[in-house]
Amino acid sequence: MTVPYTDNGADDRRSLHERIAADLRDEIMSGDLAPESKLPSTNQLKERFEASNATIQKALQLLKEEGLVIGRAGAAVTVREHRQRTMRPASYMAPAPPGEPYRWLTEATKHGAAAHSTLLKVSEVRPPADVSAALNLAADETALLRQQILAIDDEPVELVDSYYPLGIARGTAITAKRKIKGGTPALLSELGYPPRLSVDRVSARVPTQEQFQALRLPSDLPVLRTLRVVHSDGDLPIEVTVMVKAGHLYEMQYEFTPE
Repeated sequence: MTVPYTDNGADDRRSLHERIAADLRDEIMSGDLAPESKLPSTNQLKERFEASNATIQKALQLLKEEGLVIGRAGAAVTVREHRQRTMRPASYMAPAPPGEPYRWLTEATKHGAAAHSTLLKVSEVRPPADVSAALNLAADETALLRQQILAIDDEPVELVDSYYPLGIARGTAITAKRKIKGGTPALLSELGYPPRLSVDRVSARVPTQEQFQALRLPSDLPVLRTLRVVHSDGDLPIEVTVMVKAGHLYEMQYEFTPE
């Protein structure tokens, strides 16, 4: 069924140009508008969406700010190279081999990208309620937070907050404000807490102020928030990580074997 693109529709309260941008964004992300292909002309878009030239230009400007298309007024607008990255958590959850970088960095490099991480803070904090519950902490208990930003080709792609029980973190390199060679999975294994099971909870949310600024988001598009709980032997929670990435640029891929 075709939904009319009127400004007085009761079902969709977004402005008309936001609704038009949403439909074009979906076609770009699904591949219906392929990378390096030209978008329909302004006249074609005006006819399709029953909108004015100014409204179409405002919709295209949103997509330009998001980095999905390139072009200028009066010229053809082109879809950028495939911007949506597929994240495969299973490929970088295991500890890195001795002497090797954190798996996230090596996996990103495999796809021809220059990846790096920046450690933002290491501090003892009171975690969010869902993190506290996952770590089996009391409401007023604190945990050790390591926050970092992950970037690909100098574009911030993921804000990562990792929390550790103080009983595990104290007196170890986890508390130091420096990068851990091989990442914390390798260090936890060395400390006698090998990761045995990881459980992800993925949700879409409106970005917080911190997330909006850290990821340099162009608008209030949703972010993908992954709450990952890592268990060691005896189902002991040893790490809870909150990972946030731009929802319009990333998708998650999980693989399952039927039992």
